[in-house]
Amino acid sequence: MTPIVIVPTSPFEGQAPGTSGLRKKVRVFQQPNYAANFIQSVFDVVKPAPGAMLVIGGDGRYYNREVIQLAIRMAAAAGYARVIVGQGGILSTPAASHVIRKYGASGGLILSASHNPGGPDEDFGIKYNIANGGPAPESVTGAIHDRTTMIDRWQTVEAEDIDLDQIGEAAVGDMVVQVIDPVADYADLMETLFDFDEIRRIVASGFSMRFDAMSAVTGPYAHEILEKRLGFAPGTVVNGTPLEDFGGHHPDPNLIHARDLYDVMMGADAPDLGAASDGDGDRNLIIGRGRYVTPSDSLAMLAANIEIAPAYRGRLAGIARSMPTSGAADRVAEAFGIPCYETPTGWKFFGNLLDAGQVTICGEESAGTGSDHVREKDGLWAVLLWLNILAVRGISVDDLAKAHWARFGRNYYARHDYEAIDKPAAEALMAELKASLPTLAGKAFGPLTVAHADSFAYTDPVDHSVSENQGVRVLFEDGSRVVFRLSGTGTQGATLRVYLERYEPPSGHILADTEAMLQLQIAAVDPIAGIARHTGRTLPDVIT
Repeated sequence: MTPIVIVPTSPFEGQAPGTSGLRKKVRVFQQPNYAANFIQSVFDVVKPAPGAMLVIGGDGRYYNREVIQLAIRMAAAAGYARVIVGQGGILSTPAASHVIRKYGASGGLILSASHNPGGPDEDFGIKYNIANGGPAPESVTGAIHDRTTMIDRWQTVEAEDIDLDQIGEAAVGDMVVQVIDPVADYADLMETLFDFDEIRRIVASGFSMRFDAMSAVTGPYAHEILEKRLGFAPGTVVNGTPLEDFGGHHPDPNLIHARDLYDVMMGADAPDLGAASDGDGDRNLIIGRGRYVTPSDSLAMLAANIEIAPAYRGRLAGIARSMPTSGAADRVAEAFGIPCYETPTGWKFFGNLLDAGQVTICGEESAGTGSDHVREKDGLWAVLLWLNILAVRGISVDDLAKAHWARFGRNYYARHDYEAIDKPAAEALMAELKASLPTLAGKAFGPLTVAHADSFAYTDPVDHSVSENQGVRVLFEDGSRVVFRLSGTGTQGATLRVYLERYEPPSGHILADTEAMLQLQIAAVDPIAGIARHTGRTLPDVIT
């Protein structure tokens, strides 16, 4: 029996997991005991049973390897029988979800700050996923936070670091550590879901694409699947080597941080499809030649065509979307006679619906799309589904989008982000906004009149748990809306997200400019919320 080393500690303030785990600056995590306190709090809450297996992986960002070695020794002290870790410490978030499910692990630690920047002065994160492969629900994350406020010791074993770069097994205390190929299991899963032969056919006929891995975790997966298995030309995947600082870039696949890809796709010599994924591989960007597809539209278009893919034929049970995501998917669900669930932001809210078989595909406006194949959003999965659809239908991205809007209408949509604002000011803004809700109905803001306003609350239809205060919705009489929400994914200050949406029916203006179509909603934002008065900001930092 390997001796357990007990290390005295005391709590740190602010270790509450956000929308997807605990995210802070690297230098915060580097404080003595900081990472260990959080990991021990996880283990104290989940109480691994004898013989339990834990999956550990991350997106390759700065400080990943150090925390993985710490977590392995702590897992041995906590009584785990086996740890599975990706070679080099690498496992994309969707791949980690699949590995948890495939090997019957009791859970996993995913070391990532997702789309946030990496490096010594940037961001780091830890989140715990449960046995279904999905993010821990609020009942678990709440218990973890409670434990962090009273923790007085953490446990480890004395052991040398293992060689994370060598596939094979090693012993740490009485526990076995298995280093696996981080790509193979995931790539094999993708082959069971999609018609790779059909995609190979269009590749052979000259179909071209550009995939920007943003120097993040998806690179090795994209090289293997797109170039090796599907036959796209070498060089199709750019920025395909994971770097600790993501090459000094912000690995967020949007029109700001993936601007180079956008410019290529709007050019005369653009390939047929442009795509990108983020730091940990769970988000996606889709751009056709001359046509950007918003994440909300992508969800709706994929849902409308998902049964083209072999693994999904005849089994589109339902759709789920986060509340801020546009209602485009709702119109597909209505046309198909299936339910569409509106949940709070955070992939954890989709888990129960997926486990219960009530939905098949889910998505968020923040570029996350996924299905019941894992319990995380999955960037490369979305790209492969797009490829499968385009191959079978023999259609371009632009033509598919136009055909979709001609059938279902178009939800014009934008998100305005006010980043790193003073947190007390942001909280005061939201408190004042919530206090005004009872009196907003009937008020006019320019030509728009408020029909209804509320603070969104969600009752899970499976376990009946209730989540309140999930964003403020202001719905206008013309069917358009504005949503206000504080984000839980930043590491400093607060980020206020403002979502704007307007629907045009198939007979309306479905090929107009998005900003022009949302001018009335944009003009109503500050009079409703007082952003300039509370924060001093007159313009958003990022518009997507």
